[in-house]
Amino acid sequence: MPIHQQQLPGLDDIQRVQQPDSHPGQSIQQRFEAFHILNPWVLRHLEALATDCLAKGFRRVGIGMLFELLRWRYGEATRGDVFRLNTTSAAGTCGS
Repeated sequence: MPIHQQQLPGLDDIQRVQQPDSHPGQSIQQRFEAFHILNPWVLRHLEALATDCLAKGFRRVGIGMLFELLRWRYGEATRGDVFRLNTTSAAGTCGS
């Protein structure tokens, strides 16, 4: 199958990103938790992409690469909705 026709694994329930209210003085962990409550699918998809990469023999996987894959897929799924994620609040302390 041509690469442009292949689906990325586990990305079938992409939803519109919701931005939490931010408050001065919030820690990275607090920002992550507020974001995650509104967008639990993001972490699920990042984990699925990382698992897929490792299963395919990637020796190193970075959050930047995973985000770019998710941004690309999000653009396809939402038909142009702006993918507003920052790696700090979305990845939190899960190994970013």
